[in-house]
Amino acid sequence: MFGIDDPGIWIAYLLIAACVVFAIIFSIKTWNQEDISDSE
Repeated sequence: MFGIDDPGIWIAYLLIAACVVFAIIFSIKTWNQEDISDSE
């Protein structure tokens, strides 16, 4: 598929995509939350 036969490369691409999705979801959830350490 797409000229990439090595499953290790596919796993790496899937992990990169999962990290990007997690980072987007995490940033949306914590967008307007105040930092607790700044209130000291």
